[in-house]
Amino acid sequence: MKKVLINVGLILTIYLIYILQANFFSWFNIASIMPNLFIILVLFIGLFTNRTMGTAYGVIVGLFLDLVIGRNVGINAASLGLIGFLAAVFDKNFSKDSRMTIMLMVLVATIVAESLNYLLNYIFLNINVEILNFIKILSIETIYNLILTIIIYQLMQKAGYYIENEYKGNKILTRYF
Repeated sequence: MKKVLINVGLILTIYLIYILQANFFSWFNIASIMPNLFIILVLFIGLFTNRTMGTAYGVIVGLFLDLVIGRNVGINAASLGLIGFLAAVFDKNFSKDSRMTIMLMVLVATIVAESLNYLLNYIFLNINVEILNFIKILSIETIYNLILTIIIYQLMQKAGYYIENEYKGNKILTRYF
């Protein structure tokens, strides 16, 4: 029952982030560049649940974004699905207790997701990508995501450990033996 409530809460969080992304951050942008809160959310889900759930939520959120705002179905799904998978790799190799580690994970996830997004847009939609413009957009979006990660870190950590205890249980010793 708790897992169902957690999933309902995550779905409501997706809708809340979509509303924030579409309304609030369209007013508060830097050089008309908005943060991508969905990268942080999918990274959070992948870090605190498991690889399957992180990838599944990444693909589902990406398909939702593709259907609502995208030109081609599958581009955001592929990049966010990769972030969900990458989050599980981060979970096995790094600690989630440090704010700096989480910030580095958000940095890498943002760079990977946006680079894959631009590459897939270039391949499938034949969009010319200007490298300097791409670097400018990527750097501003990465900084914006890092600032928001600093702001919501405590909430992420508390909710994340609650979700992790429900999905993974307390298997600290059995993880190493």
